[in-house]
Amino acid sequence: MWGSSELPRTLIAAELVDEYRIWVFPLVLGEGKQLFENGVPPRGLSLVATRNTPRGVLLNTCRPGGPLPKVRLGVDLW
Repeated sequence: MWGSSELPRTLIAAELVDEYRIWVFPLVLGEGKQLFENGVPPRGLSLVATRNTPRGVLLNTCRPGGPLPKVRLGVDLW
């Protein structure tokens, strides 16, 4: 999804995303908006495909893997 910052978070929170295509570029540009910010429940992702380009960009395809299990180590993680 190009050009929106609020719509993806709304779709993720409503569990309406079937597939994520996440491109990872080998550079740092500074700070920006995060896709998985506060207010979006933590969820697992399953990597179903990955490939790289000649310039080092990783093209990852992930599908939702469901809620993360709660871990009890004396303190809840969330």
